[in-house]
Amino acid sequence: MRSFSLIFKQFSRSVLLIVGFAFWGFSAAYAQTDAAKGETIFKANCTACHKIDQIMTGPALGPQLTSETDDKYLISWIQNNQALIAAGNPKALKIVKEFDGKAMTTFTNLSDADVSNVITYIRADWKRIQDEKAKGPVGGPVEAKGPSELVVWGLIGIVIIAFILILVLNKAAGSLERVLASNPNIIVEEEAVVAEADKNVLLKKILKNKKLVFFILVCGTIAMGSWGWVTLWNTNVHTGYQPVQPIKYSHELHAGQMKIDCQYCHGGAYKSKNASIPSLNVCMNCHKVVKTESAEIHKIYDALGYDPKTQKYDSTAAKPIQWIRVHNLPDLAYFNHSQHVKVAGIKCQACHGPVETMKEVYQYSPLTMKWCIQCHKRTEVNAKGNAYYDSILAAHDKIKKGEKVTAAVLGGIECGKCHY
Repeated sequence: MRSFSLIFKQFSRSVLLIVGFAFWGFSAAYAQTDAAKGETIFKANCTACHKIDQIMTGPALGPQLTSETDDKYLISWIQNNQALIAAGNPKALKIVKEFDGKAMTTFTNLSDADVSNVITYIRADWKRIQDEKAKGPVGGPVEAKGPSELVVWGLIGIVIIAFILILVLNKAAGSLERVLASNPNIIVEEEAVVAEADKNVLLKKILKNKKLVFFILVCGTIAMGSWGWVTLWNTNVHTGYQPVQPIKYSHELHAGQMKIDCQYCHGGAYKSKNASIPSLNVCMNCHKVVKTESAEIHKIYDALGYDPKTQKYDSTAAKPIQWIRVHNLPDLAYFNHSQHVKVAGIKCQACHGPVETMKEVYQYSPLTMKWCIQCHKRTEVNAKGNAYYDSILAAHDKIKKGEKVTAAVLGGIECGKCHY
C-alpha cells in the first residue's frame, strides 16, 4: 500500500507540473489573443495618422507608448483626449504643444479593454521591430493568432478537473491506508494484486463507491450545464459569418486601396434606415471602362443585359444578382443607419469592423442587445450644432411656453417611425 501511495504522490506531482505548464501556456496564448485583437482595432482606427515606428500626422507610437507607462492615462487620452486638454492635464498639453495644436480624433466608442488591447499590440510590435533590428533581416513576420474560445475553455476545464481528481484520489488513498492499518488480518500482496488486476473488478469497485459516483455525476452535470448555457447564449449570434457571394467583390481593394468612401456605394446609410445594397448601375460608373476583361465584371454585364461591344442594354436579358445578406437583426429589433451615421457621426467601422481590410465581408461584431447597450452607455451625445437635437430643443422650448407642438414636429411623419 505504501508503494501505491508513493506512486500516487509521484503521479500528483506530474499532474501539478502539467497544470503549471498549461497555465503558463494559456497565459502566453491569451496575451497573444489580446495583441491580435488590438492589431485589428489599430488597423481599423489608427493607421490613417499613426505608424508604430515612424512619425506621420501623429507621433511614432512604439517609443511613445514604451516610455509612457501610465496605462490609465493612455486609455483616457485615446478615448477622449479633448476632455484631458480641456481639464488642463499637463501631459496632454505637452503633446498638443509638440504637434502644433493638431487635434487627435476621439474614440469614445472603444471600451477600456479595446484600448488596452491596442496598447498591448503596439508595445509587442515595437519590441518585435527592435528585436529584428538587433538580429538583422530574417524574413517576413509571422502572424500570431491566439487560441479559439474552445481551446481556452478546454484548458480551463482540464485544469479544474485535474485539481479535483488529485484531491479525490488523495483522500481515497488516505482512507485505504487507514483501513489497512486498523485491520492487521488483511494481507496485501501488492505484486500479486498488480499482476492479477482485473479491470472489470476495479470498475465494479468504483461503481460501488457511492460518493465517487455522485461526484462524477455532479461534475458531468456541471460540465453539460455549462456547455448548454454557452450554446444557448450564443444561439443566433453569427460573429464571423462569411457567406460566399455570387460576385467576388473585394472591400480590401475598393475601400482599402482605392479609398472609395463607404457611402459612395451604400448611400442609404446617410439618409435612411437601411444602408442599402448598391444597384449595379453604381458599379457601372467605373466598370463600364475599368477591368472590362474580368470574369467577375462580366457577371455584372450579364445581370444588366449589357453588351460591352455595342455598349447597349437589353432589359429582357436582365436578372437580379442574388446577394447573400451578412448582417441580420431579428424582426423585433429596430435599427436606423441614418440616426447613427448622420446624427451621431459614428463611423461604419464601429459596427462593421475594418471593412477596408476584408477581401470578403464577414460579420465582425456580435450585434447582440448587450453589445448595443454597452455602446450606448459609453458613447457621448454631441448636441452642439446638430440639427436633429436643435429641432428637439426648439420643440421643448415651445412646450414650456405653452405653444402647440404636434407629433409631426418631432419627426412623427417620417416613414421609418412606422414602416420597417
